[in-house]
Amino acid sequence: MAANPVYDAVGTSVPPLVEWTRSLEQARVLDLPARLLGRVAGVVVADPARRDLLQGKWLGHALHPVLTDLPIGFWTSATVLDLVGGKRSRPAATTLVALGVLTAVPAIVTGYAEYAETEQRDKRVGFVHAATNASAVVLFASSLKARRSDRHGPGVLLALAGTSAATVGGFLGGHLSAGRKVGTRHPAFERG
Repeated sequence: MAANPVYDAVGTSVPPLVEWTRSLEQARVLDLPARLLGRVAGVVVADPARRDLLQGKWLGHALHPVLTDLPIGFWTSATVLDLVGGKRSRPAATTLVALGVLTAVPAIVTGYAEYAETEQRDKRVGFVHAATNASAVVLFASSLKARRSDRHGPGVLLALAGTSAATVGGFLGGHLSAGRKVGTRHPAFERG
């Protein structure tokens, strides 16, 4: 049986994922872990030159979304090879999983740099975004280990679970950047 739909103030039906995300924004239970993550982020941006570099001031807008394309692309490509490439594609898929894990590191660090300057409701969502993406990295690293131990089947299953976690994390990241406008940008973008 389907749940009753939720409506906003003007009577428009609110999609379940939007309602879930709004509930994360209001979830005070996330304040403690968000504060702890904020301390890590504070260390990352403690040096102004490092902060400017990691936030993409030199680029004109946040560097984090640009860098997330790399692990997502590598992992998506590996998944395609896993599903349709056959046995001959296993070495390539393994290499792509490894490249995704490797390129996740700068994406994580630049994410911390953005997180350091968000307001509380965005920190709550940002914490869940970080946690789901951390799960994805752990799952893909476990997939890589399994593949390198000649256990390709479990490696594929771990990668599929990692893809699911990364999808949730990506949805929340998209909400933060597009819906909430979280992210550094050059002041010129603020002017008409």
